[in-house]
Order: sequence, then structure tokens, then C-alpha cells
Amino acid sequence: MTNGYPQQNFTQPTKRYCQTLDLRDNAELIAEYRKRHSEGEAWSEILEGIREVGILEMEIYILGTRLFMIVETPLDFNWDEAMARLNTLPRQEEWEEYMSIFQNVKPGQSSAEKWQMMERMFHLYK
Repeated sequence: MTNGYPQQNFTQPTKRYCQTLDLRDNAELIAEYRKRHSEGEAWSEILEGIREVGILEMEIYILGTRLFMIVETPLDFNWDEAMARLNTLPRQEEWEEYMSIFQNVKPGQSSAEKWQMMERMFHLYK
């Protein structure tokens, strides 16, 4: 990364959620997982559903088999309610099944069950 990443500027205060998930330790599977998340490959219904439940921005980073996700939401966002709603939206259950072969998870888990919420233990501001 030499040019940095563009960042969204929100006109309202936001909340940030950070989560982690491990992939199976298989280079071919990880390459396919990355491909399925590339521009034009992620299903439009899934991207629309993420926005529909109120998520403003989402990023996923990878290091080896470890995924790290950052989610930005409005202050009034309720994580549990949004994830319950997301799980009922079109193709969400199918997407979770489609992705589960790459993930170190139990079969049939929802996104909220797979991704583990992280606790912020340090921050540095100006």
C-alpha cells in the first residue's frame, strides 16, 4: 500500500465495531475466498443487505488465515437487532453457506455467530 486507503467522511458521529474470523489454512481456498470478495464478485444482494441494516462502511483485512473486519455504523445502531435482520434478508443464508467452506466455523452459523467481536484495549489520538 503506497497510496493509502480512501476514508469515508461522515456528517454524523459513528460507532466502530471490530471483529475477527479465521480461515482454513489452505492457500487455494484463501485465494478463492479473496476472489469471491473482490469487486464485481460479491453478490449485490449481500452488499445491499449490509447497507439496508444500517452499516455505513465495512472493511475486511487479511493476514495469513486471520481476517479482521471494521464496521462503521450510526450511533443509534443496535448490533444484535441489525444482525438478526440481516440474517433474514434475501440470499444471506445462501451467502453464509457459500463462504463457510473457507472459514474455520461450524456449519450453519450466521455471520453474527462466525465473526467474533473484539474489544478495544488501546487507542492513540492526536
